[in-house]
Amino acid sequence: MASRLNPYISFNGTARQALEFYRDVFGGELAINTFGEFGAADSPDADKIMHGQLESPSGYVLMGSDTPEGMEQSSNGTISLSGDDGDALRGYFERLADGGTVTMPLEKQMWGDEFGMCVDKFGIGWMVNVSQPQG
Repeated sequence: MASRLNPYISFNGTARQALEFYRDVFGGELAINTFGEFGAADSPDADKIMHGQLESPSGYVLMGSDTPEGMEQSSNGTISLSGDDGDALRGYFERLADGGTVTMPLEKQMWGDEFGMCVDKFGIGWMVNVSQPQG
């Protein structure tokens, strides 16, 4: 398998809900494993997500997990989506912003592309850029 770079998002007890939400946004197959399934059945984290992975039909891979008790949650930064499939990207933006906050509406920018930013209902930042045809 070739190397690939994948966003890995950490959550504070909401990984299952968030990954299911992203499956609804992007489609695809979601695999989820809990801490309990990997030998921590008696842990207070037993039902939390140790690892989740979404593989979408568009080729996106998004991973995530819950932060175990006693560990500090890492910073998640912002995830960027870009391309020239305007209909798909506009739809992703709408669904990601649903229940969240639009920090910059998805609209035409000075560089010619459509660009917008939002924070979804799980606190994850998203940037969406719809490239305009060159030419």
